[in-house]
Amino acid sequence: MNQATSLQRVQTALDHEAPQRVPQLFIFASRAAREVGMTPREYFSDPERVIETQLRILEKYSNDCVSAFSYAAVDAAAWGGDVRWFDDGPPNAGAPVIRDPAQIDDLEAPTVAGNAALMPTLAVLEGLAELVGDTVPIVGVVIAPLSLPVMQLGFEGWLDLLRDDPVRVDRLLALNSSFCTEWANAQLVAGATAICYFNPVASPTILPVARYRELGLPVDQRTIAQIDGATVTHMASGRSLGIVDELVASGTKGIGFGFLEDVAGVRAACQGRLMMLGNLNGVAMRHWTPAQAADEVHHLLDVVGPGGGFCLSDSHGEVPWQVPDEVLRAIALSLERHAGEGAR
Repeated sequence: MNQATSLQRVQTALDHEAPQRVPQLFIFASRAAREVGMTPREYFSDPERVIETQLRILEKYSNDCVSAFSYAAVDAAAWGGDVRWFDDGPPNAGAPVIRDPAQIDDLEAPTVAGNAALMPTLAVLEGLAELVGDTVPIVGVVIAPLSLPVMQLGFEGWLDLLRDDPVRVDRLLALNSSFCTEWANAQLVAGATAICYFNPVASPTILPVARYRELGLPVDQRTIAQIDGATVTHMASGRSLGIVDELVASGTKGIGFGFLEDVAGVRAACQGRLMMLGNLNGVAMRHWTPAQAADEVHHLLDVVGPGGGFCLSDSHGEVPWQVPDEVLRAIALSLERHAGEGAR
């Protein structure tokens, strides 16, 4: 099969085969604002600017995807939450929208249509789909029902609820599942090719495997089954080894794995079952030289690349603001060189 386009390369990886060149799937969210000399708040205020910048980045760094993703707190803002802005990095969720667990009793999931927090993302997706939808994967993003409460209640509040109040846990997860499904499908209708399903709370780094199997897996199975397109579950730097069988059972098509993983173990557990996405250390990338970047890429490809089913990315799901241009160019060049060596 001719794999001349990014979309064809990524589809080959999703099919657990080896494309002619390993796809590079970096998400440029707040880092894209740096490309145009703006703060994230200025940048995300104009969907047309986001579309133009995504296309510029696609060419500049030989990336194999574009994305309408802005910041994770968008999903919390859709519920009425606040957003805290920073000039040199991603925004974060403000004060929890659920300050008392009793609020869950009367809580209703927000609708996506007309939601002011979500409309800019859909506008970006529609614009990208019109321009590159047949050739480049367009990544949509949702925060999974199990992980969204970290922003809705705060991390401590969510862990306390998980320990103390199973009835309200079940109600909140059901509401979040409904919202997540509607939000994912709206993005797919607007032009997203697939959905990145961020679910770090599912990681054994945070939640015991038995607890995820009992509580999180049934929710993920119900939610993913209702999403009308492929999902890739991302651990946002958390570990995934230990729940690979459960992730397969969830219906997801791939995993984003972190830099702390045993990469050979991830390859052995996922080969032929889940597409693998990862796992360059985004924090360390800020200080790499181009030569170090090349070494990291070649080492990763030697371990996890053979046999296909792999796409290169960072470990967290978003390129940090401080990563230098020359490091990103060196990563892309290393992939090209690796492909050329494989062709000889």
